[in-house]
Amino acid sequence: MNKELYLEAIEQAETYKRYGKVLRVVGLMIESQGPDANIGEVCYIHSSSNKRPPVVSEVVGFNKEKIILMPYAEVTEIGPGCLVESTGKPLMVKIGRGLIGNVVDSLGRSLDGSKLPKGLSNYLTEQAPPNPLSRPPITEPIQVGVKAVDSLLTVGKGQRIGIFAGSGVGKSTLLGMIARNSNADINVIALLGERGREVREFIENDLGKEGLKKSIVVVATSDQPALMRIKGAYTATAISEYFRDQGYQVNLMMDSVTRVAMAQREIGLATGEPPTTKGYTPSVFATLPKMLERTGTSKTGTITAFYTVLVDGDDMNEPIADTVRGILDGHFVLDRKLAEQGQFPAINVLKSISRVMNQIGSKRHLDVAQQIRSLMATYEENSELIQIGAYKRGTDREIDKAIAFYPKIQAFLKQGVLEYQTLDESIQMMEQLLNGGVD
Repeated sequence: MNKELYLEAIEQAETYKRYGKVLRVVGLMIESQGPDANIGEVCYIHSSSNKRPPVVSEVVGFNKEKIILMPYAEVTEIGPGCLVESTGKPLMVKIGRGLIGNVVDSLGRSLDGSKLPKGLSNYLTEQAPPNPLSRPPITEPIQVGVKAVDSLLTVGKGQRIGIFAGSGVGKSTLLGMIARNSNADINVIALLGERGREVREFIENDLGKEGLKKSIVVVATSDQPALMRIKGAYTATAISEYFRDQGYQVNLMMDSVTRVAMAQREIGLATGEPPTTKGYTPSVFATLPKMLERTGTSKTGTITAFYTVLVDGDDMNEPIADTVRGILDGHFVLDRKLAEQGQFPAINVLKSISRVMNQIGSKRHLDVAQQIRSLMATYEENSELIQIGAYKRGTDREIDKAIAFYPKIQAFLKQGVLEYQTLDESIQMMEQLLNGGVD
């Protein structure tokens, strides 16, 4: 064994512990006198009953030399004078290949209470986004395994996509299809602020055994404290970064960014920030780009990220949707009207865009995709006239062509949950549709 490593560890070890004491608890916050700690450091709050384990909390602010802490768990049996112990470190989680196939919480602990496998290494959850000049451009497509996406909204390795939808339009089902059908090496799936009932349903039905074999699922349900919901996003991103640095092609799927923003709003309001647009605090709009910019390409590997955004009342211009759309490299809009018509996945192709498709698609592929988009747009513009019977066939060649192709395009865009096509098959099917459609 290397003696110098031991000597270095002894040199860096703290020779005494720093303590403070709880002064008051207000809502989500715990105020304490001491210990010496910095923003982002983890502290343990020892309850008055020694039988209970200490409450893990984080320093989120200061108020006249008093420390403001926010707990990771429910606060019970904590009163004035309880000891607050500083760890001197920010939150770290254990990550490694042994984690694949596991479901963990925001602190990286196994959700079913079992022990984590050995050989995992400690990793900081909060990292700085990579230097823009160290990011290689996106040049290769990645297979998503959803026909509508692979053919008309092709995604590149290292691209970041927003999936915008109201509640109950099929976001989770679409994420499950991508997780099972994609040709990425590893999936990291973050279920944040979801109903507890939906977690197991997603893992068993949408993801399935095959999907879980190459996935790591991070869960923070809606009943958990705001800090746990935010840390879930950071932990999932950190796990993705770890595997990207090992040279893997990683898919990160986060459901949903809106719940993370709401959790950040809770913390901001509790620490005294002023509410701004729709009650969101300034820290929300500072946190989102930092978190979303961490994914993407690097010299060693890529993180292709899919972030779901819950749009209230299907309003695509609400503050979080607007901010996220401006940061990401494309967006898929799930349309309630299409879902009501029984088309799944309910992706509105005309309202969706992949900003890197032109850089990664072949000329033939892009031409065919553009022709199909054009036919869909023509039909959409004249749909009211067509449906009420006011349009007479033969008046306009383009509209006649759009009417002839419309049912075939709709049939092509539909896909069963367990249906699977490769990227090349999807493009080939799209070309056949156009060539064999109308004489």
